[in-house]
Amino acid sequence: MRSKTFIRIVEYWIPNAKGGLLEFGGGLFGRAASFAAITRRLCFGRGEGLPGQAWDLGHPVMLKQFHGSYFQRIAAADDEGLTCGIAIPTIVDGKLTAVTVFFCGDDESHAGAIELWANQPNRSKDMRLVDGYYGNTGDTFEFASRNTSFRQGNGLPGMAWEQQKPVFMENLGKGSGFLRADSALKVGINRGFAIPCASTDGSNQVLAFLSALATPIAKRVEIWEPDTDGQHLTRTLGFSEVDGRLDAKATAAISAPSGPLGSAFQTGVPATEGTMFALPITPRGQVTAVMALHF
Repeated sequence: MRSKTFIRIVEYWIPNAKGGLLEFGGGLFGRAASFAAITRRLCFGRGEGLPGQAWDLGHPVMLKQFHGSYFQRIAAADDEGLTCGIAIPTIVDGKLTAVTVFFCGDDESHAGAIELWANQPNRSKDMRLVDGYYGNTGDTFEFASRNTSFRQGNGLPGMAWEQQKPVFMENLGKGSGFLRADSALKVGINRGFAIPCASTDGSNQVLAFLSALATPIAKRVEIWEPDTDGQHLTRTLGFSEVDGRLDAKATAAISAPSGPLGSAFQTGVPATEGTMFALPITPRGQVTAVMALHF
C-alpha cells in the first residue's frame, strides 16, 4: 500500500467458530511489516480494542487518539505514523460477519478528512456529525462540518443514507451537490466517498472519506452492485487516480464466486486480492453493494 494514499492500512476481523472472539481475517499493510506481524497474533473479545468496541456497540467507531485509550497496538502504530483508526462492523441478518478497520496518519502532505455521520430516527429527521478526523485541513472545514446537518438525499452523507449504497464524488466543486464545497476547496479537498454502515440500534450511519490530490482515498475506487438476475455484480462506478473514469460494464460472478468481489457479496465477509480490498456494504442487514479499494 502506498503511503501517500489517504488510507494507510486496512484489516478485517472475523468471529471465531464459537463466536466469542474476533480473529484476524486478512488485510493490506504495505510496508508496515512489523505492524502486520503484531496484528496477526491478536484476537479481541467483545468490547476489547478497536475491533471489539465496534462489535460491542454495533455501529462504526472512530478513535482519533491512541495514547490513553483502549487501543492495544500503540507502540506499533507510533512506529508507522498512524494516528487514527475507524472500525466498521459488517452485519448480515442480525449477525456480525466481520469488523473492518481503516488506519490513517498525519504527515505534511496529508489533506483530507474522515467523518462519521448518524441519524437517530426517533429523535430527528437530520443526520449530524458524530465525530471527524481532519488531518492537516485546519479548523475551517471542521467548523463547517460540525455546524452542518443533512436530510435524507441531501449532500454526500444524505445521498448515501437515501440510496443505501456507496456514493462517490469525483469533484466536490460547486454544482456537485456537496454542500460544503467552498470550505472543502479552501483546504484542498476535492474528492468524496461515502458509505452507509450497519448498526444494531436503529440509527442510520454513514462514513465519509474526503481527500485531496496529494493524498487520494485510494489508488482506485470501485462500486459493484448486483444485476437484476442476482447472478453477477456489475461495476457501477470506477475511478482511477491515473486513468480517470473506468468502464462501467465489468462484471463478477455471485452465484459461483471465483474472486474477492463475489465472495464478499455472497458471504458478507471482506476479502483481499493483491492490492485490492473488497468491503461488503450492509446498511440494513443485507449486502447492497461491494466497495473495492485498490492500493
